[in-house]
Amino acid sequence: MAKRFLSAFLAASLLFTGSMQAVQAAMIGTEQVAESTISAKGAQDRAKIVDMLSRDEVQSELVKRGIDPVEAKSRVAALTDDEASNMASQLDKAPAGGGIIGAIVLVFFVLLLTDILGFTKIFPFTRSVR
Repeated sequence: MAKRFLSAFLAASLLFTGSMQAVQAAMIGTEQVAESTISAKGAQDRAKIVDMLSRDEVQSELVKRGIDPVEAKSRVAALTDDEASNMASQLDKAPAGGGIIGAIVLVFFVLLLTDILGFTKIFPFTRSVR
């Protein structure tokens, strides 16, 4: 009886062994995850912010405040969709002409916040919380 049970068990095991499929797992890079989470709306908002940062008067104000315009654009590219949407809506609400200073101050505070959180080191007067 034990031989019969063992034979049936081995036969069933061999039968189900062929139906198993191999699974392969691999690490994915941060870039892949970031690309997959960027939505079309977020890309439009980032483009709007980069367009604003590309203006000559904005770049001169950034340089006056010690901020590299290229670094500011790379920071905008690193924003999440929600942050980019929030910043773009604030730029839309800003008054024309005189509101550019407010937009620059907003960019400055975003850069300052990322410095304090330890993601970057632009300003020498900040200490990272990390």
